[in-house]
Amino acid sequence: MKSPVLNELGGIFIPVSDIEKARDWYCDLLGVPNDGEIPFGHLYVLPMEGPDIVLDSKIYAPDRIIKSPLIQFKTNNIEEAYDYVKSRNIEIFTEIQHGHFFNFKDPDGNHLMMCRC
Repeated sequence: MKSPVLNELGGIFIPVSDIEKARDWYCDLLGVPNDGEIPFGHLYVLPMEGPDIVLDSKIYAPDRIIKSPLIQFKTNNIEEAYDYVKSRNIEIFTEIQHGHFFNFKDPDGNHLMMCRC
């Protein structure tokens, strides 16, 4: 039987404590407008190319913080991306590894990765 499940991602959910604060932080990181709607008062879909990132304050709890990077943001220049993230006073918890990637945290402590593509 052929699987009815498509071989593609639709979205990745990130638990956040404050939807507006998270929206503004992620939009600033990505350099995109923060003018989208917040459906149901707890969701924000980041305007991405590829799978959507869905910020969700309804699923937030301190024990649901993502402690291993599940999301890899892409960059063409890892050093420039590192300096950019650092200039925004974002907590970076690894140096650039193997000239290829580094890990950092969002305001709720979710672990994220930046990777040279």
